This record gives sequence, C-alpha cells and structure tokens, in this order.
Amino acid sequence: MTALLTTNAQFERVAKVIAERVAQLLCASVFVIDQHAIAIASSNPKLVGLSFDRICGKLALNYLRVPFTFETQVGEVIIGKSPNGEAISPHLAQGIVELVVNQTTVIDALPNQHQFKNKFISDLLHGLADETTVFQYSKLLGLDLAPPRAVILIDARDYILGACEAQLRRRVASVINSVVNFFHLPNDTICAYLGDGEVAVLKASDTKNLRSWANQGDVPEQCSSSWANLIALKRASEALLKQLRKDTNTSISIGVGRYHPGIRGHAQSYRDARAALSLGCRFHDRNQVHCLDGLGIAAFIGVADEQTKIELATYLLSPLNHEPELLATLDAFFAEDCCPSATASRLSIHRNTLSYRLEKITLLTGLDPRRFDNAVQIRLALLMRRLR
Repeated sequence: MTALLTTNAQFERVAKVIAERVAQLLCASVFVIDQHAIAIASSNPKLVGLSFDRICGKLALNYLRVPFTFETQVGEVIIGKSPNGEAISPHLAQGIVELVVNQTTVIDALPNQHQFKNKFISDLLHGLADETTVFQYSKLLGLDLAPPRAVILIDARDYILGACEAQLRRRVASVINSVVNFFHLPNDTICAYLGDGEVAVLKASDTKNLRSWANQGDVPEQCSSSWANLIALKRASEALLKQLRKDTNTSISIGVGRYHPGIRGHAQSYRDARAALSLGCRFHDRNQVHCLDGLGIAAFIGVADEQTKIELATYLLSPLNHEPELLATLDAFFAEDCCPSATASRLSIHRNTLSYRLEKITLLTGLDPRRFDNAVQIRLALLMRRLR
C-alpha cells in the first residue's frame, strides 16, 4: 500500500513537471490526465481535479493528445492550441513530452536536484554542454539563462573544506544562501557548488540588475560590451565579499569575469574569473576581489589566451581613443626611456605641458606612466593593441 502511494505521488509530481515545462516550451495550455481521465496537473491550476470531458466541454479546446507512461502508471498530456494560432506538430509534442519524462527520471536517479544542478552548471562553465542540451536542462531546472550574465567565482575553501560531509553540505548551502540573500532575487542570481570549496555565481550583469552599484560615467564610451558594467559588477562583488566574510568569519577570495554573449559566453566568463582569481591570489593578496583589469602586469604575463590580452589592452587604453595627442605623448615618452626632458624636447613642448599631459593620462586611465609597474602595463597594452 505504501509503495502504491509513493508511485502515485511520483506520477503526480512528474505530471506537474510535464504540464509546466511543456506549456513553457510550446507556449500553449497544457493539462495531464490519469488513467481515469481526471486532470492531475495543469498549466491552469483551476483545471486540476476536473474530468477530461468537462474540461474540453468547458473550454472547447482544439487539442493534441499525447500518451505517456511513468513506471507502471499511464496518462495523457493534453496540449491546447497556441494563443498565436500556430499549429503544433504532433511529432514535436510527443518528442518534448518524452524528453521531459526522461529528464525527470534522470533527476530522480541522482541523490538530489542540487547535485544535478551543480553538475549542469559545471558542464556549462567548462564548455562541456552543447546549446541544445543547455536549453533543455535549463528549462527543466527552471534556470533563466536569457539575461546577460557574468561569472563571479567565490573561493570559500577555508570555510567549506576540512569539515565532515554533512557539515560541508551545510556550509555550501550557507554560502549560497548568503549570495542569494545579498542579491535579493533568486532568479537574478544562479549559484552552483563546483567542488574544492568554490561556488560559481552567474550574476545578471545588465544595467538594470547592477543599478545599485553603478555610477554615471563608470564605463568609457568606447568600451566594448564585454567590459560594459564591469565596474559596477566589481563593486557588487566587493560588497558581497564583505557580507560573506561577515557570515563565515573566514578568508574569502573572489574572481570576477566579464560578460560574454551567447551560451558559450558563460564558459568564457568563467575562464576570465578563474584566471583573475588564480593570478590575483598568487601575485596579490587573498581575501580580495580580483579582476583581469586590476592585475597589472600579471594579467599580460599569466593569461595564456592572446585574444583576452588584446581585449584587455584595448579596454585599458579605451579612455584615450579620442586623445591622439596623449597617445603620441606616450609613444614619445617610451621612445625616450621615460625621460621627461628628452620627451619634451622630442615633442617640442615645455616640460610643464608634458607634465600636464601625463597627469591627464593618469586621470583618464588610472595608470601613471611615471610609475614603473604602470608604465610597463601601458607599454604592454600599447603593443598588444597593435596586434588587433
């Protein structure tokens, strides 16, 4: 008797998933009936419990009927006409229903849905999932990957690791809860535990979702979309770091990735965040927020991908895109081994004029060409930008 009740409960749960997901995918009204022709799930909750005949008589539906089975139970998925009048292919409808049933079975085979979600996000960030799979499983898990998202990678190993298995799970959940509560909206923030004490956050990175941390004039006008809102995203990450350190009372480090378009962009953003976190902790200090544009020379040395370095160089120098005089000043400054008097003579200007130009470069870019590390970074950026 207990086994029968369990099977019935599982069947009803699968029916609810089918009604919800199929309605989303086909943009149509959907309800599921059991072997007694009673609606046990529906995209319209008011239909649950009604008989098939009563529903169809009441709504006068033009519908498709798709049979399905789950373990020993049988039922039918009733799919109404699309609101826009488009015809729904019976073959497509059958395929979608079977897919949802199969995916739901896969999830049930795992210890819990969190593990399935963690693996899905890990595969997405490591570029192991094709776009079709990503679309199917994100729908199944209720994850909205449509908004622009950038990856925030949290290194919480000092807090998470070194505990027993049960405590480890609680600490992972605690970190994720802190992140979701900090950003307030669960749909705005997708979190997953990647193992080894690291939590990945897929943060909605459009202007609307970063308004709280944005200041006017943050992003240079010439900046590409990959760097758009990055300053606001870093401010949000710094505030998040303070909250996490308060909640965990341990050392936490964060790597911030840029936004990259498309499904594949999540993996690119993860690589940015991974490189920033690794290089930042190695060459700077732990317990900080690290991003590629704040790593200095280390970014040009430690990042293997040439395109990323070219994009970084372009971003760092973007405030000078409409300042040809300042770019010419930098070329002369480096050609004269950073000697002010020789540079002023080469440019036929007064040293005070040169000093003014160098100050303006510092103000616009945040990098002072009179300081060694900054000078090297600017010089490398100039060279890398010429590789475009």
